Amino acid sequence: MALTDYSVPGGPAELARHLAGVARAAEDAGLDTVWVTDHLVQGDPADNPDEAMLEAYTTLGFLAAQTRTVRLGAMVTPVTYRQPSVLVKAVTTLDVLSGGRAWFGVGAGYHKAEAQTMGLPLPPVAERFDRLDELLRLALHMWSGDDTPFPGRYHRLDRAVCSPPPLSRPHPPILVGGMGEQRTLRLVARYADACNLFDIPDGGRTLRHKLETLAEHCRTQGRDVDDIEVTVSTRLEPGETPEAFTRRCQALRELGAEHVVVLADGLWTEQAVGVLADVVESLGRRR
Repeated sequence: MALTDYSVPGGPAELARHLAGVARAAEDAGLDTVWVTDHLVQGDPADNPDEAMLEAYTTLGFLAAQTRTVRLGAMVTPVTYRQPSVLVKAVTTLDVLSGGRAWFGVGAGYHKAEAQTMGLPLPPVAERFDRLDELLRLALHMWSGDDTPFPGRYHRLDRAVCSPPPLSRPHPPILVGGMGEQRTLRLVARYADACNLFDIPDGGRTLRHKLETLAEHCRTQGRDVDDIEVTVSTRLEPGETPEAFTRRCQALRELGAEHVVVLADGLWTEQAVGVLADVVESLGRRR
């Protein structure tokens, strides 16, 4: 389940109570992960950019305190919005304080209007991917326990200190978001534990092609593609029944999806999470 809308009736004073209720409902429903979008202004093209948006890692820390078992992550953090060492430290802190429940979700970034609004860098695409490659190498270096210098092209650390280390072993799972075949999926094959693709209504042609491309990159890197968890983002449509959504999830599973990231058309409510609870129960029976 992915949280993207924070326009709670009653305004900011009701946000904490609402988010806590939704996160606990997700946990009670048996969902694997609560994801939050990492934007600083509302990024959904269907919404007003002035609508409410919470900073991702503060929100994840709050959700960690409200839950006990559900995993937590950003879907996904743009590589240039935070200093790499600070981002790795934030994810590590979330992992430690949540008892080892953090994901590290990251991507190249794309939202030019947001970057301009907030005064954040958004270099050309090629540089963003170079920075993403360096960030992933830095994260693995810091999480390895090796505190020797990190001589990156864009960021150099005199000592790559990460204390305390994450509780997740060997480190929080790395998810690289995006479907680009030349750079994104190659980075997934080289560094990541999971990818995130999109549910495109074309009978599965795009998903099959992207997974074939990922498998080829894995062969080049000497990795087993089965070691990479395939997550797919899709949307729970207004009024969609548990039965209908279950059928969609089954179709995605047949295409190779192992983890469905569900977005809502608007605000998640405890009632909407109840639909997913029925889906989880149904899918569990049909395994």
